[in-house]
Amino acid sequence: MQDDLVGRAAHRADITARAERQMAAIGVDPAFIDRLVETFYGRIQSHANLGPVFESRLSGRWPEHLTKMKAFWASVGFKNGAYGGKPVQAHHGIAGVTEGLFIEWLVLFRQTLVDMEATEEAQAWFMATAERIARSLVLALFYNPALDDPARRAQPSG
Repeated sequence: MQDDLVGRAAHRADITARAERQMAAIGVDPAFIDRLVETFYGRIQSHANLGPVFESRLSGRWPEHLTKMKAFWASVGFKNGAYGGKPVQAHHGIAGVTEGLFIEWLVLFRQTLVDMEATEEAQAWFMATAERIARSLVLALFYNPALDDPARRAQPSG
């Protein structure tokens, strides 16, 4: 059992080291993630549509949220396990959240990466990851499988 645990720890360390090398190759390090999160959420706060929704949930708790988001992106990028939250549960029940806001979130995220002059590779990685996360959240928050029932779609509306 001891050998198994040591093997797992070594495997995990290898995964993290490989992820760190891959992120470094596209110009991403922990300082980049810190700057991205700070810049992006600063823009969120002043965004006409996103700002009020975030503020209603995070008023007085922005520093904690930024710390959590830095851990989230570090965990995703560097595969270091820094984030242990539950994103779907965290987004349930937020007043004013609509599917369309996820598109605005993605547009603002992309523009932040461009303005930060992230490498093309970093932009592609972050956007692919952000789009996957947004899709997952939209499905979790708004998808109703009953609406995909083929029998329902075959019935004429009216």
